[in-house]
Amino acid sequence: MNRLTPLLLMAACAALAGCGLQPMYAGGSQGAIARGLAGVEVSPIEGRAGWLLRNALRDKLTPGGAAAGGARYVLNVKLDEDLTGLGLLGDDTIGRERFSLRARYQLVDTASGQTVLDATAGSDAGIDVVSSEYAIIAAEQTARENLAQEVADRIVTSIALRLKAGDQAAK
Repeated sequence: MNRLTPLLLMAACAALAGCGLQPMYAGGSQGAIARGLAGVEVSPIEGRAGWLLRNALRDKLTPGGAAAGGARYVLNVKLDEDLTGLGLLGDDTIGRERFSLRARYQLVDTASGQTVLDATAGSDAGIDVVSSEYAIIAAEQTARENLAQEVADRIVTSIALRLKAGDQAAK
């Protein structure tokens, strides 16, 4: 069995190499995707959640700072947040809330003015309503911060996939 293990491992590696699986962020910060993401400028977004989302997007798109050559793309985001009461209790009070954050975003090529990507992203969080108003406000704020991070992750992933597809089409 010990003699077969290296052969099986080599066969598995050969099969994996043949499937065309490639890392998205190949080349690290100098790779095509990382350079493409660094060339995205995020337009201001309205509201507290918009401020949180814009900062999260900027942190994820350009962790090392803005691209030296300027912005190749502009990201425009429209945000919708909703707080819905759920779980009506016996005394006609709300026992649970659902906090939703939805973003419609467009990635626009600054050179041509053409929209490269038009999509939506969103996420929800559940909040237990307790007797302390301070605790509810703190829970809502924490949910808003966490949802902004999650929506930013989804937007950046979508942009990276679009840039990768465009990069592969150009080859």
